[in-house]
Amino acid sequence: LSKIALDLLANGPLKSEITSRRVRSIFDHVWIFDTTEARHVWEHPYYPQYYVPSQVIIPGLLSKNDPIDNDGSAFFATLKGSTKSTDRVLVFEKGALEGLVRFEFSAMDSWYEEDQPIYQHPKDPYKRIDILPSTRKITVKANDVVVAESTLNMFLFETMLRTRFYMPKTAIEWEYTSESSTTSFCPYKGKAEYYNLNVNGKEIKDAIWWYRYPTAESAPIAGMACFYNEKVDVYIDGVKEEK
Repeated sequence: LSKIALDLLANGPLKSEITSRRVRSIFDHVWIFDTTEARHVWEHPYYPQYYVPSQVIIPGLLSKNDPIDNDGSAFFATLKGSTKSTDRVLVFEKGALEGLVRFEFSAMDSWYEEDQPIYQHPKDPYKRIDILPSTRKITVKANDVVVAESTLNMFLFETMLRTRFYMPKTAIEWEYTSESSTTSFCPYKGKAEYYNLNVNGKEIKDAIWWYRYPTAESAPIAGMACFYNEKVDVYIDGVKEEK
């Protein structure tokens, strides 16, 4: 946290833009803020974080701690609820982010844009996903064994990321799979669950994922499975994808 703060104080964010979206967050069963004046702040090139004006935070819940630099440009802070607290908070009082507060996304219980929950991190307003049906033949091999084959697919295109190929679960050879306890979250797709592959005595952890209840924008891939391109061999119409 201190590294992020010192870098922002020295160099400023890569980009900062106000958003007209209503942004809210819950901590310890309390709405900590509710604002239409949040900012998208890019600390790195990949996606933004939400920073909110200090005046929109419920009074009495946030307390400043030690300064981050000698000029008092920013401070660590503690957010206190009735049953728990977090010190993963930064308060900026000078510089490009003056008057803004950064709550670590994972430290809060939940975040909302308008009335839609958001997961993992805010969506980048300059990125999008497209999900298109495709009858191109997908063949998936692990250790030279065909573990799935389908011509009823959904191709998911996401800005700056590689294409992912979703197929019906009925296309998978299930004798090679086992359930994984791993879950992950994506702001564009929702909560993912995983399967392992076990082929010729070799286990490939979390080689397959799927979304039981994806977000509305990703509804076309509900219940479909996607193989981790980087862990198996994927062929599209007989042409092998790069790992």
